[in-house]
Amino acid sequence: MRAEQCTDPIAYHGEGPVWSTTWGGLRWVDMLAGDILSLTDDGQVKRRHVANIAAALRPRVGGGAVIGIERGFLLEDAHSVASEKIQVWDDESIRMNDGGCDPDGRFYCGSMGYDQQPGVASLYRLDPDLSVHPVLDDVTISNGLEWSPDGTLAYFVDTYTHRIDVFDYDTETGLTNRRALVVLTEDELPDGLTVDEANGIWVAINGSGQVRRYTPQGHLDEVIEVDARQVTACTFGGPNLQQLYITTSRENLAEDDDPLAGSLFVADTQISGMPVREFAG
Repeated sequence: MRAEQCTDPIAYHGEGPVWSTTWGGLRWVDMLAGDILSLTDDGQVKRRHVANIAAALRPRVGGGAVIGIERGFLLEDAHSVASEKIQVWDDESIRMNDGGCDPDGRFYCGSMGYDQQPGVASLYRLDPDLSVHPVLDDVTISNGLEWSPDGTLAYFVDTYTHRIDVFDYDTETGLTNRRALVVLTEDELPDGLTVDEANGIWVAINGSGQVRRYTPQGHLDEVIEVDARQVTACTFGGPNLQQLYITTSRENLAEDDDPLAGSLFVADTQISGMPVREFAG
């Protein structure tokens, strides 16, 4: 399967695509620019600056969005007006990177060092009462995070480990019993991921120009080829949630290298994704 180019190469570091009918379709981030991008019905892209870093976002149940920013969280109301900022740490060498919502409406976002120093990062949980809880430490590059359709499993990527891991999940104990589901080679860099209605895990393999689908048992099942090497993340969207939107990056590339890098791509699949889980705060 091959993805089609959906936009020009408009992002330096495109990441974190999210489809939500509450905000009219697809949004994603140009992370290091601190911008949120929106795809309009006619294929145009709107850009809005929110912070120094815009790492990840999810819709809020009451309208608006929660956004992982450089060192914490930003809440916006239904009119995209910032309503509250929550700083989690002071260390300027570490920034937020990727996240998602659990079945109970809590928003998780994980961090990484700007220099990618091993073990300095963490995964944090923002509860609906706006309290913040560290849930995983000794992380290097916290990346894709999504839950199974029944909400009992969570899939997680720390890119540095070259693995896709799986946790057990319930409301009271949270993420437990971490184990490896897919072990990749040292040359393969798993990045953002999403999960379809059949519990298949779709993960962007940064540097390879591929998004791969793995079965719940960890077997490779499908490969989507992308005409940009640095694929970063993916999500399902469209009327039936059967279009896989894929973000890419031009970070650290020369001007004439990988000319389509930074574009948004899309692939038609034969399976539907799941509606986005919203933040309950």
